[in-house]
Amino acid sequence: MVRGELSRSIWAAAEGLLSAPRPQCTRTMRYVQRSMRPTTRLISTTRPRSAELMDETLTTSPEPFTAASEINFEDEVEDEEAAKQGKSDQKKLQTLRIVPASPSYFSAKPTFTDDWIHLSALLRSVATLPTVPNSEAPRVAWKTIDQYRIMTNEPVKTQRYHKMMHILKRLNCIHPSLMPEQVRTAMRRYMKDSQPGDVVPAPGVIDEWGRARGVGRRKTSSAVAWIVEGEGEVLVNGKSLSQFFGRLHHRESAVWALKATQRLDKYNIFGLVQGGGSTGQAEALTLAVAKALLVHEPALKPALRRAGCITRDPRKVERKKTGHVKARKMPTWVKR
Repeated sequence: MVRGELSRSIWAAAEGLLSAPRPQCTRTMRYVQRSMRPTTRLISTTRPRSAELMDETLTTSPEPFTAASEINFEDEVEDEEAAKQGKSDQKKLQTLRIVPASPSYFSAKPTFTDDWIHLSALLRSVATLPTVPNSEAPRVAWKTIDQYRIMTNEPVKTQRYHKMMHILKRLNCIHPSLMPEQVRTAMRRYMKDSQPGDVVPAPGVIDEWGRARGVGRRKTSSAVAWIVEGEGEVLVNGKSLSQFFGRLHHRESAVWALKATQRLDKYNIFGLVQGGGSTGQAEALTLAVAKALLVHEPALKPALRRAGCITRDPRKVERKKTGHVKARKMPTWVKR
């Protein structure tokens, strides 16, 4: 009984396998093989309208034309009467092309471009001339970019103006004895109206008593000093140096110009000071004595400059501000 049931179940399983659907992979492969088979297509024998139009354009011949004759300006005028009336010249003028005077004629704002082209061409023409170092070149005050914009009425960019200034400084470094006049004329357009060398102080003179006068200022103090050859005596406001200045530092500051050049025992000093305090008066007297000493001996200028005697000190006390305790100090903040 058991054998019969087992055989029936085996037969049922076999029949189920035979009737089961095929796997998807075999079906897709079968479809791919079908798509690979050649297929027959129907090709129409009628030509499209576009092809017919193209054939028509190719077969039609282009319209006949004649080229313009070449212009020969050297032909002699045969008709003398036309030459007298100027008709031949008028014909030539009609065929000529007008060349603009400016190379940047077609730009919106041509002034800066013209300046740039002119300076570049000028630099190329004088590039072989000997130059001097920038520190030894003549001092020139160039126009600022705002002044140049007002002069040309153009919104010139800062970077482009700096490039033009580089060319101008290079032209300024040409040796002064070999600089062409056209370079000087071109640079005057970009210089300020007032130059550093225009304002020259009046030269100091020695009066009939052998005195040289100098003026100095420091903070709110001012001093006037007269120097004459002598044994080294010093009077400040009618008093000796030790009586007027109590501190040793102030005494040395007053006669520092003579001490730095080793001239303490060769000149007498008479000074008048006013305003400020002791430090300001002493340093104002230093500048006044140095300026008076340069009148006697101009060759001492490098030594006095190294000693710091002929440079005006512009520092002053900063003023007090409203709401502050001092110039910058604020009132103490208390929470409670």
